[in-house]
Amino acid sequence: MQPYIEFKKQRELGEILSDAFGFIRNQFKPFFGTILKIVGPYLLVMLVSLGFYYYFIGDLATFNVESSNDLFNPIMMVLVFFLFFISIIAAYVMAQATVLYYIKSYANNNGTTNFEEIRKNVYSNFWSFIGLGFLVGFSIGLGFLFCFIPGIYLYPILALSFSVMVFNQKGVTDAYGYSFTLIKDNWWITFATFLVIGIIVGVAGYAFNIPAYIYMFVKMGTMAGETDPLAFGGGIFDPIYIILNLLAVSVQFLLNIITLVASVLIYFNLNEKKNFTGTYERIEGLGKS
Repeated sequence: MQPYIEFKKQRELGEILSDAFGFIRNQFKPFFGTILKIVGPYLLVMLVSLGFYYYFIGDLATFNVESSNDLFNPIMMVLVFFLFFISIIAAYVMAQATVLYYIKSYANNNGTTNFEEIRKNVYSNFWSFIGLGFLVGFSIGLGFLFCFIPGIYLYPILALSFSVMVFNQKGVTDAYGYSFTLIKDNWWITFATFLVIGIIVGVAGYAFNIPAYIYMFVKMGTMAGETDPLAFGGGIFDPIYIILNLLAVSVQFLLNIITLVASVLIYFNLNEKKNFTGTYERIEGLGKS
């Protein structure tokens, strides 16, 4: 039996990092099994549409329109890009909702999870995540637009609003507003925690891009003597390069889950400092035993 990780308690930065990786390691099979069952179809559509998008980019780089109808490539490229845009939003929203509701089920049931309950919560709250995501994205984007610093200030605050919505069972606007109250007097440590996690995930994600970069440079080297510059431009986007990029995108998508788990631990750390919810629950549990 895997050791139970208590989410509802205060943690230092190092404990947040170690417990995030510990939770993923201990719950690896059921956790990622749940994610793949719920998010898998959306992730597959995202990857397939991205693969076709790369293909059309290579086609346009060579101006290769002879092999199809006059409007086929431009129209198909727009349709594929639109499908990719919709699928990436759906995949990331579903992944975030699945991770949060999995942890909620895990925490409420002392280490056990209910798949049907998780799936029901994910689908029933899909549009709430979309709405909050739009509100958060617009706010942070606007913050970065104005001197960059406001965006940095807003990111750690609003990144917690999704956990507030799930674990405090608040509406979109209430979760958005309460995240400012939750992080009050703890902005710097929260920012530092997100920064460290971002560096770890970013470096790991970059490492999985290296094979595609190496292949691209090797390919460019072998094509350096190509007399046709159009063939040179499109030749980079061959099946091997596309597959390597899709593998890197898949890994980066899964690495994002580390950030989501850590954000939940950050939320509970701040919630315990302000409300002592987990402490009161443990005291009540001792009284009943």
